[in-house]
Amino acid sequence: MTWALYLGCTVPVRNLNYEAAVRRTGDKLGLGFKDIQDFGCCGFPLKSLSSERALELAARNLALAQKADCNIVAACSACAATLTEADHLLSENSDLRDSVNKKLGQVGLSYNGGVKVRHFTRLLYEDVGLDAIREAVVRPLEGLRFAPHYGCHYLKPGEVMGRFDDPERPQSLARLLEAIGAEAVDYSGVKDCCGGGVLGVDEGLAQEMAFSKLDELTRAETDGLVVICPFCNVMFEGQQKSIAKRFETKFKVPIYFYPQLLGLALGFSPDEMGFKHNRIKDKEMLKIFET
Repeated sequence: MTWALYLGCTVPVRNLNYEAAVRRTGDKLGLGFKDIQDFGCCGFPLKSLSSERALELAARNLALAQKADCNIVAACSACAATLTEADHLLSENSDLRDSVNKKLGQVGLSYNGGVKVRHFTRLLYEDVGLDAIREAVVRPLEGLRFAPHYGCHYLKPGEVMGRFDDPERPQSLARLLEAIGAEAVDYSGVKDCCGGGVLGVDEGLAQEMAFSKLDELTRAETDGLVVICPFCNVMFEGQQKSIAKRFETKFKVPIYFYPQLLGLALGFSPDEMGFKHNRIKDKEMLKIFET
């Protein structure tokens, strides 16, 4: 099965470390991603303004993947959810599909449904599997404690995402952390939103939402928060100093993309996993993996 890597709009601009880690760990685990140069925006930013235009944008990407005889693996949770929902709608509703295909026909494309869309984390969990990851580990992250952050779009809507994990009691990211030898910290705010969805409307509320989790994890003395979405990273890492200033406190919670930690466990160096681009990290921890 060929997987086309869909990076979306944010990863190539803000998260080169995430992209590098996804590509290298994917290759190491035999996934062999293909690049489709004409991929564009998934449509998510337009959903609140025009669900029709958003669906057409999503359908264009699905059509490009279908034309290339590929399924799609996405690095962004919102992109994965948007493309999955689009395929669900277009596969189930022939009238809607015909309408969208009229638009796609103007650029020489059409979509018949059936392209599988997976978030990279889900692909690791379901298709690669925990056992295969454990077998590939050469430097287990023993003694390190990380808190998983699932975010809002990775598991929902459950009926569209196939309920591969329980949205109310998620476990997949925790199990993936354990597969590389780390401890997955259970904490009360594990399902909480990062606040990114309201950042453009109410910065104070967004920062309050992120602060709640960062404060809890500081008190829990974890080795870091593990994210799988670029915009969650924007809130927890990019906004962290501003949040600490707003709430007149001090904390330093390292933020890592899961594939970065996976890469360390698979034998890659911190440089190969793009840790130089992490704004907040534990330098002493990373020294362990430099040799």
